Amino acid sequence: MKKDKDGLDKDYQPDNGSMAANLEEMKNLGKQMEHRRTGKELKEEYGKKPDPIQHEKKDDFLP
Repeated sequence: MKKDKDGLDKDYQPDNGSMAANLEEMKNLGKQMEHRRTGKELKEEYGKKPDPIQHEKKDDFLP
């Protein structure tokens, strides 16, 4: 096995940050997204704060 300067194999593929490997995994991810709670549900049912809005105003650089 040949390793690069970071000590990883040349063909190393990380498990995180990758796309769904097959159709079944894609279906499971879709089901998880369907059951995702909204910010309102998080506040009312769990007393938690939703993630902050990242872009409240239009970006000057976009058309």
